[in-house]
Amino acid sequence: MRILVAGATGKTGRRVVRALQDRNHTPIALVREGSDTSHLPSNIELRHGDLTDLPQDVAEGTDAVIFAAGSGSSTGPEMTDKVDLHGARALVDLSKKSGVSRFVMLSSVGAGSPEGTGDMEHYLKAKHDADEHLKASGLDYAILRPVALTDDDGRRHIRFGDDVDTGGEAARGDVAYLLADAVTNPEWSGQTQLMQSL
Repeated sequence: MRILVAGATGKTGRRVVRALQDRNHTPIALVREGSDTSHLPSNIELRHGDLTDLPQDVAEGTDAVIFAAGSGSSTGPEMTDKVDLHGARALVDLSKKSGVSRFVMLSSVGAGSPEGTGDMEHYLKAKHDADEHLKASGLDYAILRPVALTDDDGRRHIRFGDDVDTGGEAARGDVAYLLADAVTNPEWSGQTQLMQSL
């Protein structure tokens, strides 16, 4: 499958690209002009676009989309809204227009009930609203909500759902593995899952 990866140059996105290649998919990296692509495979197909102003044909010719992008912890509420909310919503809409088979969203623990989450509330509200937009889009979807991310590869020992320790950790390697799996695994269809690494 040809799979568009938003956030492909990020810490998680780079792992997603490799995980897709390991499954014999063809990842297509959505990158901004001037992005550092040095961590991506040299032969990867690049598609230029900015989540704050996506081209209308950004998802054309792709079978599925993985949203693994984020505005980053150092940006303010305005950029959070532009990327994590409006950018995600726009990519969902353009993906539907292009007829993709599934949209896989990297969300966050806390996005289910963002109220009263302190400094994270604005970010989690943006993720919540983007998730809800995806659910209402009519697209086949999967939403992954990991706990706090680490830069570890992980061991593929993973806990899901109500048993997740919300104060635990999730290895980016495990997250990338699950995002790649969710593209084609029928068990992920229409699912929203909390996860942590063990």
